[in-house]
Amino acid sequence: MEIRKINDSYGVAPQISRDDVSMIAAAGYRAIICNRPDGEGNDQPLFREIAEAAEAAGLPVHYLPVTSGKISDDDVQAFDRLFAGLPKPVLAFCRTGTRSETLWSHSGAAADMRAQALDAAKAQDLDTSPAARHVANQNRAGASPAQHHFDIVIVGGGSAGVSVAASLLQRAGDLDIAIIDPADVHYYQPGWTLVGGGAFEAEETARPMSAVIPRKVKRIRAGVAAFEPDQNAVLLEDESRLTYGRLIVCPGLKLDWNAIDGLAETLGKNGVTSNYRFDLAPYTWRLVQELKSGVALFTQPPMPIKCAGAPQKAMYLSADHWWRKGCLNAIDVSFCNAGQVLFGVKEYVPALMEYVGKYNLDLALGQNLVSIDGPAHKAVFATTDENGNVTHVERHFDMIHVCPPQSAPDFIKVSPLADDAGWVDVDPDTLRHKSFDNIWSLGDVMNAPNAKTAAAVRKQAPIVARNILVDMGRLRGVAHYDGYGSCPLTVERGKIVLAEFGYGGKLLPSFPGWLIDGTRPSRLAWLLKEKILPPVYWHLMLKGREWLARPCVSGVN
Repeated sequence: MEIRKINDSYGVAPQISRDDVSMIAAAGYRAIICNRPDGEGNDQPLFREIAEAAEAAGLPVHYLPVTSGKISDDDVQAFDRLFAGLPKPVLAFCRTGTRSETLWSHSGAAADMRAQALDAAKAQDLDTSPAARHVANQNRAGASPAQHHFDIVIVGGGSAGVSVAASLLQRAGDLDIAIIDPADVHYYQPGWTLVGGGAFEAEETARPMSAVIPRKVKRIRAGVAAFEPDQNAVLLEDESRLTYGRLIVCPGLKLDWNAIDGLAETLGKNGVTSNYRFDLAPYTWRLVQELKSGVALFTQPPMPIKCAGAPQKAMYLSADHWWRKGCLNAIDVSFCNAGQVLFGVKEYVPALMEYVGKYNLDLALGQNLVSIDGPAHKAVFATTDENGNVTHVERHFDMIHVCPPQSAPDFIKVSPLADDAGWVDVDPDTLRHKSFDNIWSLGDVMNAPNAKTAAAVRKQAPIVARNILVDMGRLRGVAHYDGYGSCPLTVERGKIVLAEFGYGGKLLPSFPGWLIDGTRPSRLAWLLKEKILPPVYWHLMLKGREWLARPCVSGVN
């Protein structure tokens, strides 16, 4: 943790953990403000977790979330009121510290200090001209980075951003590329299901961001504040500006933990868990091992979500463990799915239903989790009938695995790149933006009607890379995306139903049926997910080596 001291009353920091709170107190800070909304990152602790640690340390702690690039006068006024009533010094944090610093710079407290400094300067006959004040302000806050131009700017350093950068460099090694992402860690998210099932260790799914971004790519550790597509520019949280020839937008999506009433207050304790967060997947496995009898609920919200099979994968692996331990008969397991079907591609449903029968699972379709009371171990689900009438059902649980509602990140929703639902608006065939010809998107954030999976990204990255180079006149022949996605449904430890499909649910198997029949559980498919796909991800996909991912091209190469 790095604290930037603004003055004797105020300091800012990037995202803190609960373990950092004791160090903050030891550094002399007497209060904490959180300016980061919950759910911005997959490894981001919720405010409630920070608050518990702060309260244990005797520090007042307050939640004042602000949206990146959208700090309003109301936000500044709220900050002023809060800051005035807190013991000093105060430590504020957000994703990078920039929002917390911006709030301070626009606050009344900062204005008062600037006025005092100006009066002191006048008393000493110092230069107080506007130019001098501008230089002094920049010296105090740190001069903003100069504007830079790149051939290609990529927003997001996850699987999509790193893969498409690598695919571009494999085709044109002289490109000047920048990746914007404030994160320090890159995650192999498909592994979290296996962490929650006891087959992987969490540490196996994480590597430093610096180790995965291609060497020739400029890494910019910052958050995006806004897009100016008419100016071919991206504005960063620190108010610096990047311009580009082409832009690729792939920051992933937002996990909206606060959309379910009470969830943020109990997540990670009281038997409430989720494999959708890096640090909670081990808690899932702990709960599974400890549960010998009672009620286990597994939830799935309305679409779209990333890896739509993940909620039931967690259920199958848990039930398989209980079956092997001989205690499944004492545990009532329910799949509470807001949708009306077990899985969206009908060819895979018969195999899944065999496991529903084997584990005696209750399929509670049409039930959407709306609130949860962790200490009371109660969850409330909303059901809607064909006439639109909503009823609420309360269910007891001893363990509940929650898949949170999901949406595009806030800075995407409010941008000119978004459709009416907030997702980046692309041509589903070429992944080019529908309104801005030099912008492309891939991964979870764009609105093509495909499954949001890492396997989909593996196919999309070469397509976007090629189509950008075609647009630049370096290649001929546009590449086309067929909507491919894959969902390895872990129905038991050692067997997987390998669902592979494209637009409209069309089956798109990668292997001949005699090798892997995706509609049936397969040990070879488990071997593929457990042993083969992780090194494929780290050493092929992120390096631009396109095993089973060469794009389909029209025209002449």
